[in-house]
Amino acid sequence: MNGRRSLRSRLTLLVAAAVALAIAVCAALCWFVVRAELLRQVERSLEGRPQGIEWLGPYCPGGLAGVGVPKVPGVPGDRGEVVGRRSLLRLPPIQLVYADGGRCVAGSAPVRVTPADLAMTQGPPGRRVFRNGVTDSGEEVRVMTMNVRRGVAVMESRSLEEVRATLAALAWILAGVTALGVLGAASAGLLVSRTALRPVGRLTEAVEYVARTGDLDTRIPVEGTDEIARLGVSFNAMTTALTGSRERQQRLVADAGHELRTPLTSLRTNIDLLLRSENTGRPLDAAPKRRLLANLKAQFEEMSTLVGDLLQLSRSEDEHEPHVEVALHDAVEAAVRRVRPRAPDTSIEVELSPWYLRGDQAALERAVVNLLDNAVKFSAGRADPVGVRLRGGELTVRDHGPGIAGEELPYVFDRFWRSSSARSMPGSGLGLAIVAKAVRDAGGEVGLENAAGGGVLARVRLPGSPTRSPVVPGP
Repeated sequence: MNGRRSLRSRLTLLVAAAVALAIAVCAALCWFVVRAELLRQVERSLEGRPQGIEWLGPYCPGGLAGVGVPKVPGVPGDRGEVVGRRSLLRLPPIQLVYADGGRCVAGSAPVRVTPADLAMTQGPPGRRVFRNGVTDSGEEVRVMTMNVRRGVAVMESRSLEEVRATLAALAWILAGVTALGVLGAASAGLLVSRTALRPVGRLTEAVEYVARTGDLDTRIPVEGTDEIARLGVSFNAMTTALTGSRERQQRLVADAGHELRTPLTSLRTNIDLLLRSENTGRPLDAAPKRRLLANLKAQFEEMSTLVGDLLQLSRSEDEHEPHVEVALHDAVEAAVRRVRPRAPDTSIEVELSPWYLRGDQAALERAVVNLLDNAVKFSAGRADPVGVRLRGGELTVRDHGPGIAGEELPYVFDRFWRSSSARSMPGSGLGLAIVAKAVRDAGGEVGLENAAGGGVLARVRLPGSPTRSPVVPGP
């Protein structure tokens, strides 16, 4: 086959096969139930005292002696012969069977004796057994074998010709019903597949349209609450998420381009100034040249920091380093050691208590560094120290700067956002966005608020425990 069948054709075949199988099973059960009932009716006609058994006494020497059967005058025949009297021929097929295999038959349908019948001659008197048998002429009969005394059993039979004819007719009728049921099932399967797959068809068309045009604003109308409706809702949610992701990507690129434009312009201006001074034969004096080169270095460092921040924010949640157990107090202490040389005029008071969690140690340390950089930047020239405390899984960083306007607080963790008081200061506006991402990846929460008495208080809450997790020994 060049390809698999369509979903509609497979669903049609599945429904048709399931219904056809159900009909076939029901038809077979019906046939067996009717067959069992017909056989029970035949057996009920054989129950009770065998009809005409009293006629066998006089004609089967010693056959019924001692069982209370009345004697009927007549000419006795030899044991083992078929009694040929006209009145006996009108009796139901009945015969005696002896332990040595001999038989005495009345009627015109003698039944073949089996080992089971011979075993009945040795059983307890009155015991009955029903079985299917065959006459000497090959006709199928239902046989009742009953022990009448030690060494002798009586066999009475009824023809199964009518039963077989009835079952044959019933089989043809059930076969016709099954065939009609298969056709009906195929039609029903086709109708069900068309009705059930209509929403899937609409969803397929929408997906193909999005793949062909890239239009993520496409929406699928949702009806009901079944699985197809849930699939439509999930598709709409997926396109909405993709639209948001694309918009965020475009905004990130636009913001990054805007932020890079200023340092690139400054770098180009300074480099042009150096080249012009060299090309015109009027080199700069040593002091201005040193200041210019220092400015170039600072601009390169600012660009390197900006590019690193952009790379950090562009990573998806699945691209972070494997989470390990992190001693948060050690990470905070390392971050303080990194920040202190940058702010020799600002005091940092540290109060740490142990706290362990699972996360990315480098990302968490970078987040603490960013918080400290912000606090030190806004505390420059102030006598009050920057306070850093870690207690019960909550890290707080407090500065004594000008604070943040209340209407600006909801935007502090947005990328490239900068408060009105910080736009004249160095920075890219990505530091707090990196903090929010690192804390979120570790399963924590972060927030900024204006502290009582002035300044900003940053709160970071991270899940964990004050004790290190026990090390599970290897095998």
